[in-house]
Amino acid sequence: MPDVVASVEVFTLTQTRETPYLGERLPGEEVNAKGYLVRKDNRTVYPTFDRSVLVRIETRQGVIGWGETYGIVAPGAVAAIINDLLLDFTIGRDPTDPSAIYDDLYDLMRVRGYTGGFYVDALAAIDIALWDIAGKQASKPVAEMLGGVVHGQIPAYVSGLPEVTLDARCALAVSWQAKGYSDFKFASPMANQGVEAELRALRAALGSDARIAADLHWNHTADEAISLITAMEPHGLWFAEAPVRTEGIGALEQVSKSVETPVAVGEEWRTDHDMRQRVERCRIAIVQPEMGHKGITNFMRIGKMAAAHGIDVLPHATIGAGIFLAASLQASSALEAVIGHEFQHSIFEPNRWLLTGDMDCAAGAYSPPTGPGLGVEPTRKALDLLQPI
Repeated sequence: MPDVVASVEVFTLTQTRETPYLGERLPGEEVNAKGYLVRKDNRTVYPTFDRSVLVRIETRQGVIGWGETYGIVAPGAVAAIINDLLLDFTIGRDPTDPSAIYDDLYDLMRVRGYTGGFYVDALAAIDIALWDIAGKQASKPVAEMLGGVVHGQIPAYVSGLPEVTLDARCALAVSWQAKGYSDFKFASPMANQGVEAELRALRAALGSDARIAADLHWNHTADEAISLITAMEPHGLWFAEAPVRTEGIGALEQVSKSVETPVAVGEEWRTDHDMRQRVERCRIAIVQPEMGHKGITNFMRIGKMAAAHGIDVLPHATIGAGIFLAASLQASSALEAVIGHEFQHSIFEPNRWLLTGDMDCAAGAYSPPTGPGLGVEPTRKALDLLQPI
């Protein structure tokens, strides 16, 4: 008899931060009673702490799998979807084929239009936990379950320079360059002197060999994005990320076909259906799947679609405890089209103690975990922080 899922539990894991994600609050960025603030430049809400949603799935024979997704805001929405709906349709299933379970759960709500958002985030957490179990049952890392390891190490680029002044951001970038990192990305909401000045200063500080990208945070019209990208191009722009609002496929098409700089998109997509709508119209150079939104099943589908269209894959780094980062590295190491992976140093470095395993990032490259399943487990201290939800 196959070993089947016996239980599904949902938790939040919350940690304090000295500095909010992206950097110190700017004038007018007030914190509300729930600990949220809105970044003025991209009009997006962020918490002043770190928080994610963890899922623990156990089989009848006692094999435990861990999954993780976003809990940045409204984690109760993800938990309610799992506890009220997905849990009962996961218990009793054979976890050796996670993709089949994912497709069945996705189909449950398609008629009602639930093809993204919190619903698919909840699916992602379950999917990651099921792949963790499948790998543990086979005594193999998930990467081997996905076809085998292609990349033993994955180049990492430093993402985000959370300092208040441009001089301090340049100094921070130089400090990471001294540690062996040669690729960087800055966030436009923190470029308080403008993105062209930001890139010009970083180029002067890091030299001509460094690759420097700009994350434009979905905050511009097509004409605005084209103007900003064109202004940065003389300073050697590696790629322009998220140049227009995610709903604007026509605007993305206009930008991608109007600039020389490679355009990178896809962090916020949930499924390969989101990618297909855009790849048919837009000149996409880089796709950036985010494991916490997609799960391993859809991450791999997007990666394979990218390869079929000659598009590079440069995954977005997760913001959480590290479980879905481990999943991202497992999947990335099995995809030929992967050229590197984002390194959220302000998340990864302070949170190393949350997980066991040999996952690492040093000297400009990730070392994916090598143990069975995801290759990581929450530490005892991390388990003590979990709150049932």
